Amino acid sequence: MHCLLRGMGFAPFLLVTWSAAAFLISYVVAVLAGHVDPFLPYISDTGTTPPESGIFGLMINFSAFLGAATMYIRYKIVEKQDPAGHLGTSLLNMVSLGLGLVGCFGMGIVANFQELAVPMVHDGGALLAFMCGVVYTLLQTVLSYKCCPQWNSRTTCHVRMAISAVSWAAVVPMIACASLISMTKLEWSPKEKDYVYHVVSAICEWTVAFGFIFYFLTFIRDFQRLWKHTCWLRWPSPASSAFDAKSHVLKNVPKGFTHLCSSGWPQTC
Repeated sequence: MHCLLRGMGFAPFLLVTWSAAAFLISYVVAVLAGHVDPFLPYISDTGTTPPESGIFGLMINFSAFLGAATMYIRYKIVEKQDPAGHLGTSLLNMVSLGLGLVGCFGMGIVANFQELAVPMVHDGGALLAFMCGVVYTLLQTVLSYKCCPQWNSRTTCHVRMAISAVSWAAVVPMIACASLISMTKLEWSPKEKDYVYHVVSAICEWTVAFGFIFYFLTFIRDFQRLWKHTCWLRWPSPASSAFDAKSHVLKNVPKGFTHLCSSGWPQTC
């Protein structure tokens, strides 16, 4: 646990654990209260009826805040990894952050507008959250490959690509099948005509949601480096006077930080 929370690693770790708990706690409460069918309800179904609606709203709102904070920190990390723009990450990084924040706003809509009360608003927020989320993972994967091998291992890049691909493969049938369902309801019978669409859509929805969770897990190692080395907001770049590009030595920095390690991070002596 101490290893996971080292540096800023607590930010994605908290996001992942809190979001997973939000989904699972709401599901358990809704099932125990008899408000949803235990077999593959929509995530939103588990946060529609009190008391689980209050739990769902509170926890998803905080997840949206944590997601926005984590995405912003990730944005600053990528920005400092390529300060001069030689890797071509600036535009992708900015677009990725923008889409991520829109997705978090969509999560807030989902949390505050219940599925049965205002279905159009709720569904619009869910569409924002899922579509912006999958595009965010794709752009972050592209950024990871651009920063490989200096800042990301090839294995990490491949894992992110796999999660992104699965999320994309799931979000398309999720939207398609959900659009074919003629009514919004919490309990389904296998004999109903839209039951198959509901099951396929629900499976895909849970897949995409936990795809996001596993994707943010891959950020933990990147975030762990921030506290250990120095303040990332003042991280010296090759263009700064504190960095000698020929010798790879940091100048005029506090005692304990005298050179760059092979990965480019300030190394404590």
